Amino acid sequence: MRALLDIIMLILQIYIWLLIAAAVLSWLVAFNVVNTRNQVVHMVGDFLYRVTEPLLRPIRNLLPNLGGIDVSPVILILLILLLENVIVRYIYPNVF
Repeated sequence: MRALLDIIMLILQIYIWLLIAAAVLSWLVAFNVVNTRNQVVHMVGDFLYRVTEPLLRPIRNLLPNLGGIDVSPVILILLILLLENVIVRYIYPNVF
């Protein structure tokens, strides 16, 4: 059972890094540092969008309009860290 919890923790950590990569890529596209017409950039951006958007969309729907600032990745990262903390402190010690 601990192996399953370790895999869940690893998946959550990878998802946090994917959220960070999606945010950085969106900034790079917004400031015209990278061009989305490049096939590699487009494929990476599309992958990151498809992976992160299903969890970010409900958070964006709940948040008020902040004038173009998207804080939904930060909120999702904090929720994932909270979930990891619950797993480490309460679930992991009780599993043999």
